[in-house]
Amino acid sequence: MEKVDIIGGGIAGLALAGRLDPGRFAVTVYEQRPELPTVGTTLAMWGEAQQALSELGMLGAARSRGATIKTGALRSPTGEPMLSMEGEGLMGISRPELLALLDSAVPETVRRIIGRVDKLPAGAGLTVGADGVNSVVRRDYWGKRSAARPTPFLAVRGVIPGTPSTADIGEYWGRGEIFGLAPAGTGTNWYASFRSGAGMDKVDVATALEMTRRRYAHYSPAVLKVLSLASPENSLAQQIWTTPPMGRYVRGNVVLLGDAAHAMTPNLGRGACEALIDALTLGKLLNEMSLEAALAAYGRKRMLRTQQLRLASSLMGSIALAQGMQPWRDALLKQVGKQVARSRRKAETSK
Repeated sequence: MEKVDIIGGGIAGLALAGRLDPGRFAVTVYEQRPELPTVGTTLAMWGEAQQALSELGMLGAARSRGATIKTGALRSPTGEPMLSMEGEGLMGISRPELLALLDSAVPETVRRIIGRVDKLPAGAGLTVGADGVNSVVRRDYWGKRSAARPTPFLAVRGVIPGTPSTADIGEYWGRGEIFGLAPAGTGTNWYASFRSGAGMDKVDVATALEMTRRRYAHYSPAVLKVLSLASPENSLAQQIWTTPPMGRYVRGNVVLLGDAAHAMTPNLGRGACEALIDALTLGKLLNEMSLEAALAAYGRKRMLRTQQLRLASSLMGSIALAQGMQPWRDALLKQVGKQVARSRRKAETSK
């Protein structure tokens, strides 16, 4: 049996533990939380992530617990659509629901150790860093230059009861701030992001909610209604951190997955997807190849793709949270929206 220590029992860690061949690998998962979270917002699952869920045998269960997102718009703070968007196949599922599904797929042979990991276990054939943006594994093996970097933005988010109207779904772009809402099963998923002086330590949720209500007091009635129903019990708040550019995800018999490798701003909704794909890719390679060959192939398959998404997400965040350039940005979005609408009308007429 080949020994594998997975540091972190989040999306990437649980997915990898569920994918590795229990007949070949002796797997231990280290997780500091004694139990799975009960509060969390909706994660967007794009096509590749849904394929990963299918390989784990849980796509049907995920769809039954999630929501299909087919339409939305980039909107002004008043709710006016600037650019309408339509798509097929995008699925939303809450983080607690996804973690519960992944946890249920972990074989009973996997050993679990609860507690904070400050020093990495010795003697592993493979050490997997799936321990998030402030990864201990990355710190110990990639050094100080790999330390997570804080952004000036605060993220406040949650899920409230009630399904949103299709006329309200989308992202509301203001001056240096965004607000989004979308369906989440039988509820409404919402999120807000803006510059904040709240500091880099743990953010008090009640204080963050009050800041958010003041900040978005001039927004549309749909936004105000959502914020009136938000409470510390159904909301989360945290400063957004990212990882610096990474030149490799593998060093010897140590490998990084998910946010430990490529934590990105949430503007593209790809962080959870890429963590899941990382885990399924690595698990499949390890099941089929030698350790050395599998790690080399993992780097080739995942490095460029995820670093491109990390950069693209940062650029999208710069546009969405623009301050001085906001009037020009909105004018451009409206112009693009008109062109898209004309193209759709022309396509419908030609049918």
